[in-house]
Amino acid sequence: MIVVAGESLIDLVPDGPPGPLAPLLPRPGGGPYNTAIALGRLGARAAFCSRVSTDAFGDALMAGLQGAEVATDLVQRGPEPTTLAVASVGPDGSARYGFYVEGTADRLFALPGPLPEDVRAVAFGTLSLALEPGATAYEALLRRSARDGLFTLLDPNIRPGLLPDPVAYRTRFANWLPHVSVLKLSEEDADWLGGTPASWLERGPGAVVLTRGAAGLTVFTREYEVSVPAVRVRVVDTIGAGDTVNAALLHGLVGRGVRCAPEALGALGVEAWRELLAFAARAAAVTCTRAGAEPPYGGEL
Repeated sequence: MIVVAGESLIDLVPDGPPGPLAPLLPRPGGGPYNTAIALGRLGARAAFCSRVSTDAFGDALMAGLQGAEVATDLVQRGPEPTTLAVASVGPDGSARYGFYVEGTADRLFALPGPLPEDVRAVAFGTLSLALEPGATAYEALLRRSARDGLFTLLDPNIRPGLLPDPVAYRTRFANWLPHVSVLKLSEEDADWLGGTPASWLERGPGAVVLTRGAAGLTVFTREYEVSVPAVRVRVVDTIGAGDTVNAALLHGLVGRGVRCAPEALGALGVEAWRELLAFAARAAAVTCTRAGAEPPYGGEL
């Protein structure tokens, strides 16, 4: 089983001609939530670990998980409101967000007890590791998962507007890396963090996967690097594309029985990584052809 730990929220996505007062359509979202849904749709055994509101939006988020056959035993519920993300979509389909996060349910996540014995991997990222008090609990779960020998994936998915102290966040990020098996991030994330794949590999991960938009994906290991091109499609928006990459990578790596040790990710080999990245690129391309975060089902690939 693969556990995805982090926030769920409601994306308010423009519906119709763009403009500052364009109608907004509510859609389930949040990077970890999207990753869990994508895993379920791809056919992986997945579970979501978070705190979700008991309001109507929270009920809709839970229904989405259940519809994708994602286990919800690790979901905490609370009366606090659901986080909202207001998306604006640029001419190239890229998305920017404004967040409403004060006092929302996912910020009050508490460290759960031991994970089920059949868990093989845990994924982390986005707002959940940035907003206290929940961030400390998610960080503790990351460290505990690594200590227990589980495969871990980190997608920082930087939202600068929610990080009042960039220096402090970069320091925390560096301290997470010894507990991370695969670091996946976008070129924009890499530029903001100010490091390089080589410097991050030195601190612990066995592989760094860099998404480069229309230029494709690249993986860096201690032994080699491999790149694949993006799949050309008519882009509606890019919401959820990176989250779909996370799911495709986790599904492929866990399915191959890859262990968390750095040397295991290098030993996977160039051709295996090429296949994994190409699969992730196809899955992300399908997501880009749809409004909002709508990852594909396995049969579509």
